[in-house]
Amino acid sequence: MTPEGAKMPLGSWKRIDGIDLLRGLAIFFVLMNHVNMRLLLARVPYAAGLPAQLVRSWVWNGQYGVQMFFVVSGFLITSITLRRWGRLERVNVRDFYLLRFARIAPLLVLLLVVLSGLDLAHVHNYMISAKAGGLGRALFAALTFHLNLMEARHGYLPGNWDVLWSLSVEEMFYLFFPLVSRFLGRGKLFVGLLIAFVAAGPFGRTVLTHGNEVWREYSYIGGMDAIAMGCLTALIVSRTQFSRKALWAFGIGGTALLAFILGLSVRANHLGLEKCGLDMTVIGVGTALFIIASAQTQWRSPRFLSPLLIIGQYSYEIYLTHMFVVFALFGLFLKAGKAMYLVPVLFVAVTVLSGFLGVAVARWYSEPMNRWLRSRSGYESKKLASILDSDASTPVSSEKQVAV
Repeated sequence: MTPEGAKMPLGSWKRIDGIDLLRGLAIFFVLMNHVNMRLLLARVPYAAGLPAQLVRSWVWNGQYGVQMFFVVSGFLITSITLRRWGRLERVNVRDFYLLRFARIAPLLVLLLVVLSGLDLAHVHNYMISAKAGGLGRALFAALTFHLNLMEARHGYLPGNWDVLWSLSVEEMFYLFFPLVSRFLGRGKLFVGLLIAFVAAGPFGRTVLTHGNEVWREYSYIGGMDAIAMGCLTALIVSRTQFSRKALWAFGIGGTALLAFILGLSVRANHLGLEKCGLDMTVIGVGTALFIIASAQTQWRSPRFLSPLLIIGQYSYEIYLTHMFVVFALFGLFLKAGKAMYLVPVLFVAVTVLSGFLGVAVARWYSEPMNRWLRSRSGYESKKLASILDSDASTPVSSEKQVAV
């Protein structure tokens, strides 16, 4: 429980539209990217004749989407930790791990069981070759959060396995987060460590990759800088109430940085940002600024953005399950003869059906399992800081906003 009188990072436990919007955009870009990759591998020239920047903005922003996920994740984990225990150094390490396990493990374990069955049944698009490490090696890597390292050494795994690289980066960070918070959370060393992660990020995406293209995208250091930015953002929001003028500046500035990287990536490349790994840093800063503005103003999203908010709320489930939809619908696309007029239908159908699948999995499996595991722990719900969703009266876990 949060000690009485402790300063809180946010004004209420209600959902923050700005955060759900960021995650909705992020998962949208991931979906577009993965459909695009299937089309390219099948040599479908659907983008021929289209402006290069338009194509990049719509179907090549998946990696940027994951970077946005990381920033949001770091912000929410730190904010919720502050709410539960008042200060970082008071975090209960056992409870922290319990809450993460209850939120992450049910769907991850189910996914691995399903993927293992598909691999053993030799189903196309789901088999792991011996050259790539084999099923046993992939299972071990996924459960010990080094699947990203496995792919850097042996090459990309099938799509449903490949998405777990980001979970490896995220959960490795959170493995040490409560321990470091416990010992360093009281002083400036914790902030200094987070800043060091941010500073190391561009190097983790360039010189420290030693020419390995997979590691350039999937390295620990190359992703943890964004999580650290999110943690720093939560600390700033918890300690400083900005003026309305400053919040407007943050919101406009963050939106401008996001629009620049997401919408003008060709220009960013001409400036050398991607080459030196700073494009990811810029999008991380833009995300952080947008979070500060939306968190302290309690900004409400316009109605026409509701679909993005919904898929943002269920981003973890959509992220882990969407490749089943991608492979299924792409198989139908191939059977239809790769008709060019069906390409837009494919993009839209993948987005819609992935959203429905993610919502269904969350409501009927991962969230019920989350609550059941918490209840089995023997702790009262209040001690685990369950909250009420802003749009419903059904108790849901606050960690629902955390997982990416």
